[in-house]
Amino acid sequence: MSDSHKLLLGPAPNDERLSAAVTGINEQGESVDLRVVTERPLTLYLNSQEIVTMMTIGDHPDLLALGYLINQNMLKPSDPISKIDYDDELGVVIVRTDFETRFEEKLKKKVRTSGCAQGTVFGDVIDAFDDIKLSGSAKLKTSWLGRLTHQINTTPSLYLEAGAIHGCVLCQGDKPLVYMEDVGRHNAVDKIAGWMAVNKSDPADKIFYTTGRLTSEMVIKTVMMGIPILISRSGFTAWGVELARQSGLTLIGRARGKRFTVLAGEERIEFDETK
Repeated sequence: MSDSHKLLLGPAPNDERLSAAVTGINEQGESVDLRVVTERPLTLYLNSQEIVTMMTIGDHPDLLALGYLINQNMLKPSDPISKIDYDDELGVVIVRTDFETRFEEKLKKKVRTSGCAQGTVFGDVIDAFDDIKLSGSAKLKTSWLGRLTHQINTTPSLYLEAGAIHGCVLCQGDKPLVYMEDVGRHNAVDKIAGWMAVNKSDPADKIFYTTGRLTSEMVIKTVMMGIPILISRSGFTAWGVELARQSGLTLIGRARGKRFTVLAGEERIEFDETK
């Protein structure tokens, strides 16, 4: 990163598996060389049941698989996982448990959102909103926002290298902790959810940053992770705002430098900077 702070886990723009070199021409007919992000299928199994096939750049398949199952309410973060198997050649990841799950029942109720690439399947996930209590003591100082966005925007990433990718960052105070990228923003979120489960990270004092729109999908996943504050440099959807207000999530959009707009949970904002 641009200062002494180091991420616990971050982008890998130099990983040749995550992007490919291609040649084309520009508007003047001149030859140009550039890198484009990869996109490959990953089929997820929970024990012996196939759950979903996702399009992903291919990094951290174990975290992506675990985070997906948690955010879909098929597993709880505290559920014991006996093993996660990954076969790169087949593009298959298997999350194994020592207990029988209830995912079959959950898959009977499903609605697909308009999220890019693959979207979210949810039924009882929406119903779970009433049972989720986000931290009321969490705060976001306005002085943190400029420092956060600067550190995130200057971190070497696939976005800066090749574009066409979403980024999500788990933060604490004014420090980014974990920065994940993928072709679908939902995949980047799920990787962070998986990392939090593996590392038993407490969500109560965390902040979630995304490069994408503040849609219902983003709000749902953030709340399912128990994170009380969601920030984006992009804008909002009406349902995203409604769900944020319903769940008590602090929703901040159009965050660029010191400028931002809050449409839900403004009580967590601490204005500590002079105008």
